[in-house]
Amino acid sequence: MTTVRVLGAFGAEVGGSPADLGGPRRRSVLARLAAAHGRMVPAERLVDELWAGTAPPHAAAGLQSFVSHLRRALEPDRPPRTPARVLVTEPPGYALRLPAGAVDAWRFDALIDTAGTLLETGDPAGARRAAEGALARWRGPAY
Repeated sequence: MTTVRVLGAFGAEVGGSPADLGGPRRRSVLARLAAAHGRMVPAERLVDELWAGTAPPHAAAGLQSFVSHLRRALEPDRPPRTPARVLVTEPPGYALRLPAGAVDAWRFDALIDTAGTLLETGDPAGARRAAEGALARWRGPAY
């Protein structure tokens, strides 16, 4: 199983072992996709955010290289030339496809939503437990 941590020290694990995410720009791509909560992020937006308006002429190729490296890191057992299942191409960009519990921030959001629902339905003790579970996901500064 692949997991991504963004609520504290940023990282990913595959099958319980740390994934080699590479340098800052590669890690930024994964962080940006995690922040999108499974939604597609246009490649053009990723390029703009990675190079803050000063993208080199071949920035799109650089982004493709970062994605390729991340795919190998997140799906090390995926056979060559088979479609990615975790970091997918979704024209005109990319998306992170993981279960809600696989990204700590996504699980945090779900627990906070649960706490709100429990509070609205008159279960303050349950709401507190859910909120405490959400807070337990934090391990330091996010992203």
